[in-house]
Amino acid sequence: MKSKKYILLALFLLNVIGASAQIFPKLGAEKAGISALTFLKLEVSPRAEAMGGAQISLPGDEYSCEWNPATMTDVHNTSIALSDRVMYAGIMNSYASAMFPFKNHSTLGFSLTELNSGDIEKRTVYQPNGTGEYVYSTNTAFGVSYAKELSDFFSIGVSAKYVREQLAELYANTFALDLGFLYKTDFKDLRFAVFLQNFGPNSSLGGTLPATTFVPSGSEAIDAYPFSGQFKMAISIVPYKTEYNKLTAILQLNHPNDNAENIALGLEYCYSKILFLRAGYKINVKDQDFPSVGFGLVTHIGKNPLHIDYTVSTGNTLSLVHTLGVGVYFNNKTSRDEKK
Repeated sequence: MKSKKYILLALFLLNVIGASAQIFPKLGAEKAGISALTFLKLEVSPRAEAMGGAQISLPGDEYSCEWNPATMTDVHNTSIALSDRVMYAGIMNSYASAMFPFKNHSTLGFSLTELNSGDIEKRTVYQPNGTGEYVYSTNTAFGVSYAKELSDFFSIGVSAKYVREQLAELYANTFALDLGFLYKTDFKDLRFAVFLQNFGPNSSLGGTLPATTFVPSGSEAIDAYPFSGQFKMAISIVPYKTEYNKLTAILQLNHPNDNAENIALGLEYCYSKILFLRAGYKINVKDQDFPSVGFGLVTHIGKNPLHIDYTVSTGNTLSLVHTLGVGVYFNNKTSRDEKK
């Protein structure tokens, strides 16, 4: 019976990969630039970044608010998470979250994401070396997430986000929703997930541009653009597991509304629940020809588990991107594990 399940799973994966030529046409780049608030697509979890962005069906962790709120029900202790994604040109994406599980198999979470450009010196045609004035670009999203375990095998989660974009004198305020589903099985930790990310009304920049030679009387920005939403599906499995060793594999299909469909593949090796080695690769993503890699360590602050994760990734033309995160789980008495 088990061999049949393995065969069916293998056939499914082969059919998905073999049909990629039809599923993923060489189109999509022409849709780039049609959406707003694309910072919401950046990975804030070092684990997710290391595994090529494939994570929505994996067991939940301290970053679940962001990558699939349905997996928040896997986290049975109060937790907090902090991460920084250090990018090129001084750009940094920072993230913080906290999750609180309840006795009724539900979890409440809060998250804050901020993308900051750092100082940008103003330049003009007549002052190409800078005017001595600086502007800033800041993108912020505050989210509230809720997840409910409807049965031992099925969970659902939703996140509501308030989003603000600020670029010099221009700004936008809007909101977005995430919706996630998770189905678990008792066969090799096989898990399925569906995630609808960043869906909301069109966003338009408001405010008045300062009067210049090219804009004599100033002007208001009124053009509206859709969110950079994504639809994701994933399947994950633990094909090998012993007392000290565990290997997890995941395949994820991504359908963004502003680019081509793509596949993300991820692997995670765990030794003795202390050391984690991860790698991931993206298929059909332009300028993403190299895999991402990372590691994780579990230690303690007193009796509280401390997770430290680091990832490095790169593209073909830009410099390395480093993501560092820490998460703390508090051994409080509200843990659902203690209630079972």
